[in-house]
Amino acid sequence: MDRGWTRRELICDAVAACAASATAALPAVATAPTAPLTRPARPIRVAVLGAGLAGLVAAHELVKAGHEVTVLEARTRPGGRVLTLREPFADGLYAEAGALFIPDNHAHTLRYARDFSLPLASIPPRAFAEMYYIRDQRVIPREGRAEEWPLDLTPDERQMGHRGMWQKYIGRFLEQMVKEGDPAAAAWPPESLKPLDQMTMSDFLKRQGASADAIALLRLGALDLWGDGIDTTSALAILRDSALRLSEQRVYHIRGGNDQLPKAFAKELADNIRYGCAVTGIEHGPSSVAVTYVQASKPYRLTADRVVCTLPFSTLRKVEVTPAFSPAKTRAIAELPYTSVARVYLQTRTKFWAAAGLPAMTNTDLPLMWVWEPTFDQPGPRGIMESYSAGPAARKATALRESERLEFTIDQMEKVFPGMRRNCEGGASKCWDEDEWSRGDYAWFKPGQVTSLLPHIARSEGRVHYAGEHTSAWPGWMQGALDSGLRAAREVNGAA
Repeated sequence: MDRGWTRRELICDAVAACAASATAALPAVATAPTAPLTRPARPIRVAVLGAGLAGLVAAHELVKAGHEVTVLEARTRPGGRVLTLREPFADGLYAEAGALFIPDNHAHTLRYARDFSLPLASIPPRAFAEMYYIRDQRVIPREGRAEEWPLDLTPDERQMGHRGMWQKYIGRFLEQMVKEGDPAAAAWPPESLKPLDQMTMSDFLKRQGASADAIALLRLGALDLWGDGIDTTSALAILRDSALRLSEQRVYHIRGGNDQLPKAFAKELADNIRYGCAVTGIEHGPSSVAVTYVQASKPYRLTADRVVCTLPFSTLRKVEVTPAFSPAKTRAIAELPYTSVARVYLQTRTKFWAAAGLPAMTNTDLPLMWVWEPTFDQPGPRGIMESYSAGPAARKATALRESERLEFTIDQMEKVFPGMRRNCEGGASKCWDEDEWSRGDYAWFKPGQVTSLLPHIARSEGRVHYAGEHTSAWPGWMQGALDSGLRAAREVNGAA
């Protein structure tokens, strides 16, 4: 899902300040229509596995092209990891449990939001105002004022500040990186960048000359939300994601909840979607594909000419495939890791942090990791404060009972925002490792996996085509799911 990342620091000077608007005007990139599929002479039967955004957009475009499409979804709702929580919150408050932001260079997401007339709103700078909580001290960066970090930084690093360190150790490299090849291209990475896949992101920062405490600061929030953190994640994977955001200038969300996008697709595909259908097997041959699934404890079999499989590899591993996919594909399915993510939401009587002059968006070295206020533009006195943890911290939270997660988060949040305990009215949580149909949130890459696994993840196997954020250049984003679903739809339509 879209990571709750600190965009003002991640993109540095590439991000311009944006004005808040109730319903934002779309950038030019979102105004051009998506090219429709060419209608084939002979429509075919297509089974789409999964009604997340990847499966929904593939089915949407294939149906428009005249194909006979059946979508099998294990859940009883559409959207997959696009999930908006409205319960148990009061006063109409809501928060995202999955996909969060829509950058203005995510053309597919913006185009379909426009096509379905969904109310887009830009996120104002005040919602991105940041605070850091590191080594038991709050630091609020202010324009024109040197930050007093409780860190052992070099004199040059202390003078540069957080933004300057990001630009020196990462930003300059990203600018050179995009000159060597489009990070969104299917053939990426170029040979010149492949050595970066053999090191972790922390190794990369060390080679760039960052001190140990500079790395401790740069990892907060942004970098450590990848996989199990920068000490275990491929530098090439993290740098690719950062390079893809260099042109980002404005960030949107769908007012009322991002789940309105998959719901809009699903409404049009109501006759094509079968909910509560857990796929158990794929039998693929030279002329057809058979999918076995269970619905209401009863087994069924569906035969199609082509299959679009959008299941996360974390759950596809449990599906029986006959005959087995190629060794390279089988290895990718078995080894691709998924990020453990735990998100905890605390409803408060008032937005007391604002009255205290504290920004809600906070990067911490606590198990909370990243804190965000999803109710920044929602009316009423009450608010919601969300903590977002990934990797080992998320797995520790997942091991707790719901009541224990809330209590632990209140205690941790009290350190950052004094008054949380007396203002908190209750809350909720979402741990994606617990989700039977996800078993993790978004895909990530260990060192060596971008070059060894990536070439095989999206490649079709006979009559089985693949889509989903894990098969795209944008893992963890709605843009990645939509882009991959459109690619798979083109593959199927071309084969027809």
